[in-house]
Amino acid sequence: MMLMNEQGLEIYKKLRQHLDNQPVGYPETESGVEIRILEHLFTPEQAEIALTLGFYPDKLQKIHRKLKKYGLEELEQKLDEMYFNGLINRGIRNENNIDIKYYASAPLAIGMFEYQLNRLKPEFFKDVKQYFDEAFMEEYNRIHIPQLRTIPIEQTVDHEQTIATYDDLKKVIETIGGPIAVAECICRKGMDLLGESCKKTDLRESCFSFRTAAKLYIEKGLGREVSKEEALDILKKAQEDGLVLQPGNSQRPMNICTCCGCCCEVLTHQSKLEEPAQFFATNFYAKVDPNECIGCGTCEERCNMDAVHVEDAIAEVNLARCIGCGVCVPTCTSEAIKLYKREGETVPPKNTIETYMAIMDKKAELARIEKTN
Repeated sequence: MMLMNEQGLEIYKKLRQHLDNQPVGYPETESGVEIRILEHLFTPEQAEIALTLGFYPDKLQKIHRKLKKYGLEELEQKLDEMYFNGLINRGIRNENNIDIKYYASAPLAIGMFEYQLNRLKPEFFKDVKQYFDEAFMEEYNRIHIPQLRTIPIEQTVDHEQTIATYDDLKKVIETIGGPIAVAECICRKGMDLLGESCKKTDLRESCFSFRTAAKLYIEKGLGREVSKEEALDILKKAQEDGLVLQPGNSQRPMNICTCCGCCCEVLTHQSKLEEPAQFFATNFYAKVDPNECIGCGTCEERCNMDAVHVEDAIAEVNLARCIGCGVCVPTCTSEAIKLYKREGETVPPKNTIETYMAIMDKKAELARIEKTN
C-alpha cells in the first residue's frame, strides 16, 4: 500500500511539473497544496493521461499513439470524461464533413478551477485559495502579462476622451459574436460555501463566456445561453453594485468576469500588495477635483482596491493602487471624481491565443535570464 501511495504521489508531481511548463504556470509550494488540488481533481490514471496533453490541441489519433495500452474508443471515452469533469479542454472541428475531436491541457485558472462550478466543495475551494496565496498569484504577476484586463464601467469616461472598442463594454458585447453564456461566479459561490458571502452584491450569475468558450459552458451545463440584451442587463446590475469589469486580456475576449474585492481570487490577492496597479492591464485612472469634492466617502466605500481615501474631508486617489475600473465615478454626488486616460495606451493582443503566446514568450525570456545569472 505504501508503494502504491508513493507511485500515486509521483504521478501528481510529474503532472504538476507538466502543467508548470504551460503558458499559465503551476508552481511548486513548500506546503504541497498544489498536489492536494491535483488529487482533488485527477485520479492517478487521469493524471497519466493528462501528461500526454499540451497547450496546443491534438487529435485523438495522435494522443492514442502515446497511449496505445488503451483502445481508441476507450481512450476517447476517458478523455471525454475528463473534459466533462473540467480537467482538460476539448474542441470539435468539422473536417471533410467529419467531426474531429481535439484535446488539450487546461490551466488551473482560467480553466480547471472555474470548470468545477457544479462540483465545488469547500475543501477544494480552501486549497485553491491557499494556493493562490502561496504561489499562483506570484507566478501570475511575475510575467507582467495578465490573463484579464480592466475596462471602465459604462458612462464613466468623458465623451471628449476617445475610448477604443476593446475598452467600451457595450461595443464589446455588440461585436463579440455568439453564443453568449452566463454562469455563476466561482469565487462568490465558493465564499458562500465557506459562509462568507459577498459584501458587494447578491448577484451570482454574472460571469460571461463567448463563442467557443460559451459553447463549452453550455455543453457542460456550467452556464446558460443569453441574448445580448440580457447580458447587458446583468452587466448593468453588476456595475450598479460596484463590481469591476474584467474581460480576457485581448481585443476579442473569450470571457468577462465581474469581480469584487471581497471574493475575487485576483482582486483579493492583488489588493494585499503595496502597489498592485502595475499588475493590471488598464488604460484609465481616477482623479479627484479637490474643489468639487465634499468628502462624503462614497468613493472610498465603493473602491475594491483600497485606492481611495478621504483625508481632511477631501478624497484622494492612490494611483499605485487605482486600476481604472470607474466604480467610484457614477455614485459621486458632486461629480468630483472622474476617469482619465493614461498616456501611452496599452493595446491588448488580438485574441486569446496571442495572449497566451505572449505569456509563453515572456516565460521563455525570463528563464533565459535566470539561467545566465
